[in-house]
Amino acid sequence: MPALNAMYEKYRGKAAFYVVYIGEAHPNDAWQLPSNLQDQVVYESPKDFGARADLAEVCVIKLGIKLPAVVDRFDDAVEKAYSGWPDRLYLIGTDGRILYKSRPGPFGFTPADLEAALRAALP
Repeated sequence: MPALNAMYEKYRGKAAFYVVYIGEAHPNDAWQLPSNLQDQVVYESPKDFGARADLAEVCVIKLGIKLPAVVDRFDDAVEKAYSGWPDRLYLIGTDGRILYKSRPGPFGFTPADLEAALRAALP
């Protein structure tokens, strides 16, 4: 997340940045990772939008995310429209067209690729 925070600080006057929190990737009542247990990042699947928003806030704080964050609706409309799971990086032009779409993360994307696309898109 440090690279994305740095990119946000560098370009935030020239582009809008958002983190979209989608459904919890590794809830303890579904697919739990051993590393989550070790790091004490253990949460159950939210049962409503309010619980999802609360968990999103915890995530933003624990990960040190500096970008503005929004929460996907409980029907997962944004995740479905953008194939956001597990996570991805997007650059969307002012005309609404997708200018850059990373491979699935966290291992499939690099912030440097997003930054290169952003630099190319800026006037």
